[in-house]
Parts: sequence; C-alpha cells; structure tokens
Amino acid sequence: MRASSRRICRPAAFASFAAMLTICLPGIAPLAPRIVYAATSAEGSPDVAAAPAAWPFIRGANYNGHAADAKLADSWPVAGPPVLWTRELGQGYSAFTADAGRVYTQYQTLAGQFVICLDAKTGDTVWQYRYGWPYEPAGLYPGPRSTPTLSGGRVYFTTPAGMIGCLDAAGKLVWNVELYQRFKTPPPGFGYACSPVVLDDRVVLPVGGRGASIVALDARTGATLWQSGNDAASYTPVLPITLDGQTQIIGYLENALVCCDLATGKQLWRIALSDGYDEHAAWPIYAERRLWISGPFRSGCRLLQLSSEAPPVELPAGASKLMPNDVCSSVLVAGQLYGFDLRDVQSKVHRASRGEFRCLDFATAQERWSTDQTGQASVIVADGKLCLFNDLGELILARATPEKYEELARATVLAGEIVWTPPTLYDNCVYLRNHSRAVCVYLGLPDVLGVGATQTALTVADIPQQPLRDVSALLGVEPEYAMDLPTTQWLKEWYLFSVAILGLSAAVSATIAATIRVFRGHWPSIATARCLFRIVAFGLGAAGTTFLSLERGEFAFTWPVCLFVLFAALVDQTRLTRAQPSPGGRLRSTLVLAAFLLGCGAHYYLCRRLSLATEWAFLTGFFAAAPVCLLRAAITRRRGPSAGALMIEAVLTLAEFSLYYWASVGVMLWRCSGMTD
Repeated sequence: MRASSRRICRPAAFASFAAMLTICLPGIAPLAPRIVYAATSAEGSPDVAAAPAAWPFIRGANYNGHAADAKLADSWPVAGPPVLWTRELGQGYSAFTADAGRVYTQYQTLAGQFVICLDAKTGDTVWQYRYGWPYEPAGLYPGPRSTPTLSGGRVYFTTPAGMIGCLDAAGKLVWNVELYQRFKTPPPGFGYACSPVVLDDRVVLPVGGRGASIVALDARTGATLWQSGNDAASYTPVLPITLDGQTQIIGYLENALVCCDLATGKQLWRIALSDGYDEHAAWPIYAERRLWISGPFRSGCRLLQLSSEAPPVELPAGASKLMPNDVCSSVLVAGQLYGFDLRDVQSKVHRASRGEFRCLDFATAQERWSTDQTGQASVIVADGKLCLFNDLGELILARATPEKYEELARATVLAGEIVWTPPTLYDNCVYLRNHSRAVCVYLGLPDVLGVGATQTALTVADIPQQPLRDVSALLGVEPEYAMDLPTTQWLKEWYLFSVAILGLSAAVSATIAATIRVFRGHWPSIATARCLFRIVAFGLGAAGTTFLSLERGEFAFTWPVCLFVLFAALVDQTRLTRAQPSPGGRLRSTLVLAAFLLGCGAHYYLCRRLSLATEWAFLTGFFAAAPVCLLRAAITRRRGPSAGALMIEAVLTLAEFSLYYWASVGVMLWRCSGMTD
C-alpha cells in the first residue's frame, strides 16, 4: 500500500444553520401501499416458508457480501422492480441489517442521531433510540458512518464520535462505552466508521493508539476483555477468519495489517503497509488461506498467503495496480473478484466517481473483463447474480460470470444525491438509502408476491427524486483532494490571484471614472467609484476560479473576492444609513444585507456541493477587516472625490482584503485537525 501525504481538513462543526434546515425531521410515515407476500409451494399455493436468513452484519452473515438463500428474478418490468415501501429517513451512511422481520439502521436529523428499527415489510417504525446530537449536519460527510450489528437478540452500534452502545430487542440501552476516553486515543479524521463485530460474546473493533489498535469488549457488559497493538486505526471493521481451526481477527489499520487471536488478543503478526496518512475503508477478502486487500489513491491491490502465526507472504502474481477500492468494497464469487476500480484518487461527493467495474481472477489478478457502464458501485451477491448500487442511486442486476459483463436489469431508485451506502439483501428484498430516503425493493421471483401485489405495488417512478447536477465545471480544474486542507503554496497563490483581481478591478473602475470626468468635467463620487469597483471585482472574482484554473492547469480559488466586496458594501451602506437615516437608506441597507447573506449562502452551498474544504473558512474572516473598512469609509468621506482619495481607497481596500483573507486562513488552520504530512 503506498503512503499518502494528504492533509485532512475536518468539516466545520459550526456550519451554517440555514444548511441544517434542509435535513428531514423524524417521524415521516412510509409511502403506501404496503404489500404482503408469502412463499409459494411448487404447485403455486401459499405455504409456510422457512424464516429467511438473517443479514446481521454490514457484509452479511459470513462477512463476505453473500446472501445464501436468495432467489432473484432474472429481469424486471419496464417500470422497474416492485417497491414495497419508501420513507424519508435522514442523513447517514449507515446500511441496513436485518433479522426476524425487522431491519435496523442509523440516521440523523436536527433532533439528533438515532438507531431505528423498522418493520421489514412495511417500513413502519418499531422503535428508535436517540444517542446524541447530529454529527456535522452541514459538513461534507454528515451523519453516522457505521451500521448496527445484530447478535443474541441485541443491537450493537457505534457513533462517529467514538461511542459503542448495546440495545436490547425493545431498543433500550443496556450499556455504552466512550472508546476514545477509555483507551485514550484520538479519533480518525473523518469520524469513527467501524461497525462492531460480535463473536463468542466478544465485541471486537479497531480503536487505534497505544495499546488499543484492536480491542475486545464483553458483549453482555461492555467491560474490556483485551486490547492489543499500538497502530492507529482506519475505517474498516475487523474481519474474522478461521485458520487451522483458530478464530483470528484481521485488522486493516491506517499503516499496518495485523492479526490477533480472538480469545486472548495476542498479536500473531503485523506487516507495515505505508507511512503517513493512509485511509482504508474497503473490506479485505479471505479465502483458502489467502487474504486480498485493496486501498484508495490508485494504490491497487495485494494478495497475501497466510499461515497460523508467521507473517503472511505476498504472492507476486497477486499484486496489481488494478482494483483500488475506496468506499465501495469488492466481492469474491467462485474464484473471481468483482469490484469497482476507482480511477479518481478518491471518491467524490459532488459527482459520480470515475473508473471501471472489473472482474479479476482472485489468484493471479488477471483481468477477465471490465466495463464503464456501472459507475462506482457497492456490490453484493445472491443467486449467481451481482446486485450493484452505484453512487448515482441506480440499482443494477448483473450476471456473476467471468466471461463478460452481462447486465440483466437496471433502475434508478435514489437519484439526486451521491450514494455510498451498500445494499442489504434480506428475504429477497434489497434495502437501500441515501441522505434523505430509505427504500425497500422486491427482487425475488414474481409469483412469490401475494395475489394482486404486482399490480398494486409502487414502482421506482413513485419514489421522490431528482437528477444529480454536476457543477464541477465551475472549478475549471478539480483539485485531486478537494476536501483536504489547501497547501501553504496554494493559499499564497490564491491570495496573489485575488489581489491581482482587485488591482485589475481598480484599474477598470479608474478608467471608467476618468472617462466620466472627460465627458462630464468632474470625477464621479466616491460612492459611484466604489460601486463600479465592486461590480467589476465581484464578476472577476466569480469567474477567476474557472478561468485561472483552466489557464494554468491547476486549481485556483478566487471566490473570496466576491465575499469580500459584498461585506465591504454592507459595512459602507450600514455606516451611511446610520449617519444619514432615511427610508431610502434603510431600504438600501436591507437590500445590501440580503445580497451579502445570499452571497455567503451561495458560496457555502457551492463549496459544499463541490467538496471543497473552504466551504466555511472564508465566511469567518470578516471580523478582522471590519475596523479598517470603517476607517477607510471615514477617511475617504472627509476628503471627497479626487485622485488622492481614490489612491487612499485602493491602499486601505488592499489592507482590508489582506486582513480578511489571512484571518480566514488562520481560522481554517485552527479548526482543521487530524493532519499528517
């Protein structure tokens, strides 16, 4: 695994309240109709079916993404597969787990974060448990990251802030543990994302830090049973494997791959993967004493041969630059790997990620086929078929064959948001969600549905959704790590570009002012000159990001110029209205305030939509510029319109912008944490 020198900027905790209002409130009822279906015998008459196999963990009962008992249709109607229910839910990346006719997930609204239990067939709420306030509700990655785990009639869950909790079957808290307090280790940069693994009355999960790379808690009480290792954790849950009759735990950590004994926590082996920050979110795959791992940043994949206690040996034939996985894991079917080969350096939250869906031979990494038709997709396996859910919200059914990519059916289910939550298959139904809605889609054989159900079922056309609009062209050139803290060099260059735009705007407005003087015999007023300057600066600042980036082939950011001129106009107009109160002045102040707030909102929305870490930073530096802004207004008002006054105006404006820009950068540097060179 190659090392990365990325620097991580955690999204703002104090983001705009207006953006938070877009979150759905809890308690929205499912969309009717509800459909009851039953198994049928060979003669077609209803029969009492065996209980469907549970999906108790994010990757299914065997941690491999397979639904062993599913029987899926080979095709869907033109309108798409039947939709049993859909309901608004709320933010989160948590998938569903399922057992005994109920499904479980985590989500958040303005009211807080919740574990929710739903009736699998109707989507009705059985119970929900609130465990905290919303997590970064207006940030780039809002809401819970992990998925509840079901074991022994209990529900185990983790939170992005690093708490693990245990609920009983009625949704009552049995115990909870604050992991980072107990084990005295810092959280990862993007929040805790590891779903708990429950085995032999032990809850096993990565924590990270000295003496706590992986820990095991008592599933009944939450007491610590063992803790092992000194490596920092990443975002992948532990993987249980059985080798020579011994249950072992694989930990895919930030810079190391480790193996521990389940019973004692003894570290059996450790191999270094990289140095510096390196995120791992995709699941390893184990089969026949071989372990396959894949990482992001175009790092490819590796195949390791395991032994009982000796460190694994890398198989040369299994190393490949193909199949780097980021947020979407691969699956293994009959000796073949199926997964999305991410060609972007990391997954994007503002547009579909680029790459190809591939089939590789597990033993040799030889490519069997590839296609660009699926988009980045999470994949699970059932009935010899691949069930894919891509980041555009499309559900795809394909044949699991190494011969060629054979697509059987496709339907757009949850459009309008980038989707990274993997699908869950339970009782021939697939459970899907995005940041606002959950859906249950029936994929089984048509004759298993109850009488008349096919005609009365909802279709995907009944699901509220909208197309995803790609606005990345506004950037001109996308930064590879858009959501990371800008480098010092970039910050300096952006400042110089912005100053150049202000200078050019001053030159253009001065030329216009001189032209007015020639034709009218006098200089325009200071207020008129300022208005000309700000109109030109706003336009150049808005366009500069796109055109400068295209011209130099590297991302340049000049939108702070727009915010600055709006703020300066607001200060000037407010001061003038207070000095000379009038109905017209108050109206102008209101209009300028509205323009300023609209500009700030547009900047925040676009930066968040484009995954830029600057989404909130340049909304914070106005306080530093305000005193100089007031001083400039006072000085130039007393001097009246003249060339000297315009020169003073220009100098003080440069000072204002410099204070605003670097104060914003300072706040960004202060708020951003978890950075590693």
